Amino acid sequence: MAEQVLLERHGAVLVISINRPERRNAVTREVSEGIAAGIDLLDSDAELSVGILTGVGGSFCSGMDLKAFVDGQRPEIDGRGLGGITETPPNKPLIAAVEGFAVAGGCELALACDLIVAAENARFGLPEVTRGLVAGSGGLVRLPQKIPRAIALEYALTGDQFDGPTAHHWGLVNQLTPQGGALKAALALALRISANAPLAVAMSKRIITESETWEVSEQWSKQTPLVDSIIASADAHEGSLAFTEKRAPEWQGK
Repeated sequence: MAEQVLLERHGAVLVISINRPERRNAVTREVSEGIAAGIDLLDSDAELSVGILTGVGGSFCSGMDLKAFVDGQRPEIDGRGLGGITETPPNKPLIAAVEGFAVAGGCELALACDLIVAAENARFGLPEVTRGLVAGSGGLVRLPQKIPRAIALEYALTGDQFDGPTAHHWGLVNQLTPQGGALKAALALALRISANAPLAVAMSKRIITESETWEVSEQWSKQTPLVDSIIASADAHEGSLAFTEKRAPEWQGK
């Protein structure tokens, strides 16, 4: 049997591909464990700085495998959620490269990523209410954080799908590509990110993410030690030195 999740390195970028095209990459427990393993590699390997999550065969992910669910299998990982990322996203940036369906749990996986690159044929949606379920893997929390609340509420209550251009219009999608171009564009974006200092990239993500819950009165007291830890790094010195010497920096990740 083919592996349900494939890992491929492109320099400092790790591509994590769900490999169940015959089921539109529906998530099983094995898929969740495979994605989680990829995320663990991304976060632990100092040579990797950006991840891409995508699907094989023209679809991103159609959500939880309902056949497996009916048979009693739950795809979530305790403490980590669906795909091992909906409750605990990685420390390093993660880009969703979306072709075709990203619905139900597939939409929730995309929402758990930091950036989304989608083809024009992409289809997003939270149809759980049409199946007697709720989007409990982050969809109901994250969608109204990323698009206007009333629009998110409409999609959540009707179960309607929306396409790539609509998602781009609402700001959910960072880049829109022709059909078949999402992964290539996501790789180009990831390589632009990975050209930068890895510690600074990871810390920038952390500050943007954590500051959403900071009180105004504590913003500077919480941000300052995080910023100072980067200023004190060898990479900060290297970046400044490379600028003065008019050369490309050589990052050490420390």
